[in-house]
Amino acid sequence: MPQTNEIKISDNFAGAEYTNMAQFNHNKEEFQLVLFNIAAGTGRVVAKTVTTPSHFKRMVLAMSDNLKKYEETFGAIDENKDVHKNIGFKA
Repeated sequence: MPQTNEIKISDNFAGAEYTNMAQFNHNKEEFQLVLFNIAAGTGRVVAKTVTTPSHFKRMVLAMSDNLKKYEETFGAIDENKDVHKNIGFKA
């Protein structure tokens, strides 16, 4: 019989954050993902995640599979080639 895991969500975790920009970094042991919300010339970090290379690869494969299924259902997504923005962040 398959094992089931109980997943809990913190009480202070209100919901989802919108993100429209991401930064990815890596070293030998881990991948770092930083997600931003950029609007009207300003922005803020909405999430930071650090994970192992093998888990990062599984996430990329899962996202690729979901993107394929999305486009099969709703049609191809047009890439916005002009997505690079120069935004400065203050601590």
